[in-house]
Amino acid sequence: MAGKIRNLVNRSGRYHARLVVPKDLREAVGKTELRTPLGGDYREAQKLLPGAVAQLQHRIAQAERQAGQGRSRATPARYPLAPDQIAHSHYTQRLVFDDELRSDPRYASFGYVDELLVQRLRDAIAGKADSEELNALVGRQIERFRAAGNLDAEPGSDEWRVIARALCSAELEALARVAERDEGDYTGTPAAPIIKDSQPPENAAARVNLTDLWSDYVNSRVQAGFMRDGGKRQRPVIENLRKFLRHNNATRITKKDLLAWRDHLMKDLSAKTVNDIYLSAVRSLFTWAVENDRLPENVASNVRQPKPRKVYGRERGYTDEEAVKVLKASRTYEPQPDSTGHVRESEQMANLKRWVPIICAFTGARVSEITQLRKEDIRKVDGHWVARITPDAGTVKSGGYRDVPLHPQIIEEGFAQFVANAKPGPMFHNATEPEKFQRAAVIVSNKLSDWLRMSGLRPEGLQPNHAWRHRLKTQCRELGISDRVVDAIQGHAGRTAGDNYGDVTLKTKTDAIAKLPDYEILN
Repeated sequence: MAGKIRNLVNRSGRYHARLVVPKDLREAVGKTELRTPLGGDYREAQKLLPGAVAQLQHRIAQAERQAGQGRSRATPARYPLAPDQIAHSHYTQRLVFDDELRSDPRYASFGYVDELLVQRLRDAIAGKADSEELNALVGRQIERFRAAGNLDAEPGSDEWRVIARALCSAELEALARVAERDEGDYTGTPAAPIIKDSQPPENAAARVNLTDLWSDYVNSRVQAGFMRDGGKRQRPVIENLRKFLRHNNATRITKKDLLAWRDHLMKDLSAKTVNDIYLSAVRSLFTWAVENDRLPENVASNVRQPKPRKVYGRERGYTDEEAVKVLKASRTYEPQPDSTGHVRESEQMANLKRWVPIICAFTGARVSEITQLRKEDIRKVDGHWVARITPDAGTVKSGGYRDVPLHPQIIEEGFAQFVANAKPGPMFHNATEPEKFQRAAVIVSNKLSDWLRMSGLRPEGLQPNHAWRHRLKTQCRELGISDRVVDAIQGHAGRTAGDNYGDVTLKTKTDAIAKLPDYEILN
């Protein structure tokens, strides 16, 4: 059963061609929708509809140019039509125009059709015409449909040639009707299957606002305990996609669109950023949309950006010498006054440089997990000092909290006294609102990395903050400590199903960390 004809509405017994103006162009157009009256006869309205819609689409295209959003040939079609629909539209418009001419008193029929043109059209339909000949025959018509937003095929491409041949069929059929009408016969119907079997476009799928879809997705993730930052990190990704597409309708997004967006992003971003942040965010959004019946398919499911394999020119963790050098600099760190004699570095930043490196050295934790520590996260359990790494303080990649014993050397350096003197709340950043903890922890982590680099403490080819995680793994293997225990200390997921059975107790972790040797950092 055919659906309701798109763009045709009945208002109080009168038919109209109707086109909704895209939100981003309503200010330029001055209306939310455009209409053209088609009269009260349904069959006549159907006949007039393609031409009326084409005129409305042309007005939209003009508004795009006036708004500085002129369409390039690489821009996806705003109102895409299949080749048979384009041919059907052209055929009906030609006949409507013929009716108008015959109603004009100045019109006079010469009683013939150009036989050379007919033969050229037949050759084109048979595939005997090259792109130059096709352009001469129907190039102007193709550009008219392009301007109306009905196609985006590149001239000379296979897709363009299919459209050109379809238009040649429509032109030939229209010439046949013109010849019949010259003889007084108005009963003729098209014989070409591409015209005869074409169906007018049915109502488009309900518009799904991309921005609203993202908002609903974020809300569902937050309710489930994820995206504690409310999706702030990924929101620019969706905004970037929306600006690239120049529309905000998720149902119109195709795999081809996303591939073009990916290639556009690669001009300025790394393959890892494009794949792991931009494409990943869109894949997750569309997967959720399909699972919740918001979109019919996930067009992003197979859109990925290959990443070059990393080549390492050295070990990925600190060597003994490099580790001692960093920890010595950290231990003796003192904020330096500026040229006026004032110390402008915050107390939290000085504490960060003093304590975070040695805590990372003995826990192998992610640096942002340490920079987010609060006073209340440090406590004594069964005579041993323990740091609780918890999402309440910011974020934890594995999702849940974990308790990490602190090595005796950290305590001997005076960390317990530092904690006792600290104010409640974060010890290494100055954010006061829990929803801002994660971002603040990341910011100061980056500043720590900058300090290491500017101080000449960052070895070439090493990630200075992450290198402690690699080093701890290496040390523990040398000491014969089980990887399962080290994973529990560092917050790594188990590698097999068996790793999820049983628990790595706090005592087991304490015993493991106690085996780590002290660093020789006394001057």
